[in-house]
Amino acid sequence: MTALLSRMSRIKTGPNGENLGLLALLGLLVLLFSLASPRFLSGANLGSMGFQMPLLGLLTLAMLAPILSGGLNLAIVFTANICGLTLAWTIMQFGGAEAGIGAFILGCALALLVGALAGAAMGAVVAYVGAHPILVSLAMMIFLRGLGEFLTRGGDISGFPDYMRVLGHGSLIGIPVPLILFGLIALGWHVLLRRTPHGFSVYMTGSNMRAAEYAGLNAKRTLVLIYTLSGVLCAIAGILMAARFNSVRVGHGEAMLLITVLACFLGGIDPFGGHGRVAPVIIALVILQVLSSGLNLIGANQHLATAVWGLFLIAVMVLRSGRLRQLIDVFSGKDK
Repeated sequence: MTALLSRMSRIKTGPNGENLGLLALLGLLVLLFSLASPRFLSGANLGSMGFQMPLLGLLTLAMLAPILSGGLNLAIVFTANICGLTLAWTIMQFGGAEAGIGAFILGCALALLVGALAGAAMGAVVAYVGAHPILVSLAMMIFLRGLGEFLTRGGDISGFPDYMRVLGHGSLIGIPVPLILFGLIALGWHVLLRRTPHGFSVYMTGSNMRAAEYAGLNAKRTLVLIYTLSGVLCAIAGILMAARFNSVRVGHGEAMLLITVLACFLGGIDPFGGHGRVAPVIIALVILQVLSSGLNLIGANQHLATAVWGLFLIAVMVLRSGRLRQLIDVFSGKDK
C-alpha cells in the first residue's frame, strides 16, 4: 500500500501524467460500478449520463478560465439563471409555447448579450478597480439572484415551444445533442486557451499579472475578456437549462457551483492560476458523473455522492502534496 501511494504521489504534473492518473481512476471506478450493478454499462444509463454531464460541464468551463487567471467566478449559476430568464421572457412575449423559431433565436441572442455584459462588468471591476475576484463575483451573484427573484417573484417561467426539446433531450446518431454541444464548446475552449494569443495572455496573467504587463501584454483587457467569455458560457448553460427542464427559475442548478470548482481542481487546475488544461478537467467531469450515477444505481443516498466528491478533493490535494512524499519516504525507510 505504501508503494502504491508513493507511485501515485510521484505522478508527473505535466499533461500526460495528469491525464494518465485521471484515466486510471476513471477506469477503476467504471470497473467497480460495473461489477456492482449490471445496469451501469447499459445504453440507458450511459445515455442518461450523456444528457446530465453537459450542463455541469459548461458551467465548469465557465469557471475554468477565471481560475486560470488567478481569480474565481462565483456568479456562474445565477448568470446562467438570469440568461435563461431572458430567453424565457422573450419567448413569452411572442406567444410562449406557440412562439416561432425566430423568437427563440432572438431570445438566445439576448441571453448571450446579458451573459457577456454580466461577465464584462465583473472583469472590468477586477481589472480596473483592483477588487478581489471573489468579492466581485460574490456581489454579482447576490445582485443577479435578487434581480431574478424580483422579476419572477420567486416563481418560475415554463411552457416553451416543443422544438426546444431537441436541444435538451434530442439525439443525433445516438449521441445526445447536449453532449455534442458541450464537446464542440470544450474543443473550442481548448483551442482558445492553448493556440491563441488570448490564451497565452490568460496563462501569463494568472502566473504573474505584473510580469505580464512588463512583457507588453494588456493584462487588464485580458481579464475583462476572460470574464466576458465566462459569462457567454454561462448564457449557453442557461439556454440548455431551459431546454432541459422546460422551465426557468432562480436557483436552478445552485448546487453545481462548488462541484465546478471541484472538477477544476480534480483536473489539475492550479487554484492560484497560471497552470491547467481543458482535457484533464473533462476527464474529471466524467469521473464525477460516473461516481454520481454509480452510487445512484447501487442505491446509495444521492447526498453521499456530494460527500464523496469532497473526499476526492481532499485526497487529490494530499496526493499532490510534496509533504506526503516526504512522509511516505520516512515510513518506507528511503530517507535513510
